Amino acid sequence: MSGERTSFLDYLDKVHGRTRRAAALVPRGELEWAPAADRFTFGDLIRHLAGIERWMYAETVHGRPSRYPGHHRALAEGLDATLAYHDALHAESRALFAELSDAQWEAKCLTPAGVAITTSKWLRLMVEHEAHHRGQLYLMLGLRGVAVPQLYGLTEGELLALSGAQTSNE
Repeated sequence: MSGERTSFLDYLDKVHGRTRRAAALVPRGELEWAPAADRFTFGDLIRHLAGIERWMYAETVHGRPSRYPGHHRALAEGLDATLAYHDALHAESRALFAELSDAQWEAKCLTPAGVAITTSKWLRLMVEHEAHHRGQLYLMLGLRGVAVPQLYGLTEGELLALSGAQTSNE
């Protein structure tokens, strides 16, 4: 396996781990809570991330059409089942990404929108997509009063203190 693919898979594991830690903080009984009408619930976000990674990204990089099933509750009901669904589909996806040959990694794949894009670039967009939805999870957890782990070790206040920055109020 090429160094770039190995590096990507290691990075994907770290990104996924940060998302999974946030998903595990969803309070029992609040899996289907949404911040507003017609918005994703916690469960919708977790099921969406699992399904889109496995049934869209992992399929398209292997030259197959998307089979994304959506994010509805029938896919996984309850927190434990939803987290298990997330974990199982990620494991399948990662295995499929690891199977890519060097030629496939550098070749173009076709997105569901019919756009040809280099496979490695398409998978980097997948990581951006996950980070976007992880941000939603963090915001929603905050709205429910759940403390979330710092992604990179410092809060903004701690960084300001360490940086010796002046606040805008001074």
